[in-house]
Amino acid sequence: MSVTVETAARTAPAAVIVAIDGPAGTGKSSTSKSVAAKLGLGYLDTGAQYRAITWWMVNNGIDIEDAVAVADAAAKPVIVSGTDPAAPTITVDGTDVAGPIRTQEVTSRVSAVSAVPEVRARITELQRTIAAEAPRGIVVEGRDIGTTVLPDADVKIFLTASAEARAARRNGELKGKEAADLAATQAALAKRDALDSGRKTSPLAKADDAIEVDTTELTLDQVIECVVTLVEEKRTGV
Repeated sequence: MSVTVETAARTAPAAVIVAIDGPAGTGKSSTSKSVAAKLGLGYLDTGAQYRAITWWMVNNGIDIEDAVAVADAAAKPVIVSGTDPAAPTITVDGTDVAGPIRTQEVTSRVSAVSAVPEVRARITELQRTIAAEAPRGIVVEGRDIGTTVLPDADVKIFLTASAEARAARRNGELKGKEAADLAATQAALAKRDALDSGRKTSPLAKADDAIEVDTTELTLDQVIECVVTLVEEKRTGV
């Protein structure tokens, strides 16, 4: 049987947009990248974009505590996100910042910067453009994807986990002098949760139509399998 362009278009999986939200330490990044790779989709870490603009603010002497100054500078940096799940990249003004944006200096300031409405508007527009241009679809992870950025996403997942599990996972990601004791990490996560959930603009929240997955007692492979199944069911109309 010959395959024409028309039949190929009909049989190829439809592009699908997957929103994966949740607080830090729930396994969002690992899950999102693996799901995207397994399904042949693009991948976007929206948190990295907020970290990138925060890194730019810090390195350009912008007073993070001055919301007006942050708002005035929000449009200046050029942020480019690569969407290959096997090797996601992020640059600011042409500089690779994948490493620098993960420092404690940036981590401690990102909530304040991301709470500024002008920053959120700038990054949200960037995220929507990337999602719209993804040819086969994309997995977008963050904190307000299903509620604000992509409210019409085909599949919405909200990952949760106990405070203890999240702290243990986050501690495992830190290295050297940045690795804190478990109690300190748990306190830092609680503070971040309060800031993200309490901000006026696009707070961390579960969309009404999102499927909640508690990852506390699940292995990473089990979480990935669960999300892949949900996406495939959507694709096939099950």
